[in-house]
Amino acid sequence: MRRRRRSSTGFVVLALLLAAACGGTAPEPSSRPLKILVSNDDGIEAPGLQALTDALMPLGTVTVAAPRDPRSGVSHGVTSDRSIAVEESERQGATWFSIDALPATCVRLALEKLLPERPDLVVSGINRGENLGTVTFYSATVAGAREAAFLGIPSIAVNLAAGKGMDYKVAAGITAAIVRTVGKDGIPKGTFLNVNIPALPRENIRGVRITKQDTRAPLEFFEKTVSPEGATEYKPSWKHHEPAGEDTDIWAVRNGYVSISAFGFDQSAGATARKSLKRLEFLFKPYRTTSVQIQ
Repeated sequence: MRRRRRSSTGFVVLALLLAAACGGTAPEPSSRPLKILVSNDDGIEAPGLQALTDALMPLGTVTVAAPRDPRSGVSHGVTSDRSIAVEESERQGATWFSIDALPATCVRLALEKLLPERPDLVVSGINRGENLGTVTFYSATVAGAREAAFLGIPSIAVNLAAGKGMDYKVAAGITAAIVRTVGKDGIPKGTFLNVNIPALPRENIRGVRITKQDTRAPLEFFEKTVSPEGATEYKPSWKHHEPAGEDTDIWAVRNGYVSISAFGFDQSAGATARKSLKRLEFLFKPYRTTSVQIQ
């Protein structure tokens, strides 16, 4: 049964996103209400978080657990060096937790202590700005979804490319269609989804691509300046490479498609790499004692 579910996941997600991106109604595998935890890295007052919560409310019970302040770009950092303040409130039928912690810790704290029961799904977003390629390693939005996946909970990171056409309501509607279709059983254990939505009006989104991560490092720039006090400083900036293969996340978003990538959290290299390093196991061997015969 597990193998069958795993092999069909891509087709389920593809059917969902095609329906969502083209304005149709995504298939609904179950009418059972879902228990959904929502988080982000842009902070508790971010417009993307509110839009996402509003869109998911019709699907079941939604709880929000998000950082009190914006925490973008902190990757999978955790808060473990101090006590964590939590403020609880009710907004339009949903419980909201404002947490003075990094995003991954917000998710973990909610799952371990704040929620009365395990959620069916965790959704992290909607992030202001895309998280594509290797930039996803720096993303705390992605980290929030990964943290839930560590515990075996289906999870999705959602990102909206920044630009004049960005519309959180459109992105939230697409996300709701994804959630409605994958439900609690549509994402295999050990994986989570990274969704990126172009900054386009609904009618201009061309469709959906099931993509792989572009593995090229972003282009980094450091502009050297000197402060009025005479200190040398460097102003950092970056940008993605031009799109490469049509099967990559960067290409999809640059060409007007919703990109969805299935990510894993097992960082082990493949069998070829492990085999090439096998000789290292012979570097240190237990000392062998030899018996010496005294005559």
